[in-house]
Amino acid sequence: MLTLLAGCVFPTVLFGIAKPLFPRQASGSLIRRNGIVVGSKWIGQTFTRPEYFQPRPSAAGNGYDATSSGGANFGPNNPKWTAAVRQAADDYRKRNGLAPDSTIPIDAVTSSASGLDPDISPANAELQIARVAHARGLTEDAVRRMVAMHTEGPQFGFIGAPRVRVLELNLALDEARPSHEQ
Repeated sequence: MLTLLAGCVFPTVLFGIAKPLFPRQASGSLIRRNGIVVGSKWIGQTFTRPEYFQPRPSAAGNGYDATSSGGANFGPNNPKWTAAVRQAADDYRKRNGLAPDSTIPIDAVTSSASGLDPDISPANAELQIARVAHARGLTEDAVRRMVAMHTEGPQFGFIGAPRVRVLELNLALDEARPSHEQ
């Protein structure tokens, strides 16, 4: 009886309440362009081309696989974790044209607990601006303004830290001025 109540009745009642009150959220907060679903506000996805802002690394399956959500589960003293972070830092610096000893934000080289985080820190975005601007033929100031428009403050004004929505930013950049390769 408890399984039936907690596993079937309760979720059905919650969904029945949530769907009319919060239709967008209850449907996965899907982002559409020209009627086509291109992603979700809450699940990150991989961008590899230089004209796009890169999300933080994912430990979920084969990169942002929502069916394999989860972190790497390595502690900071684990040699595999240390080597992976060092390699990710080297790759990040090279991709963004930074000096080998440049300080980079932690979210540029580590995954979130779910491995599906759709956001990056403003500091991470700032270090990617030059690459994206160059690849798109835009000024760094123009790209910086786009980053600012897609930066959200802490939730409710005090929970968490400011964050940049990568998918929404990349879509806005495509709409503002498509890259030469599209």
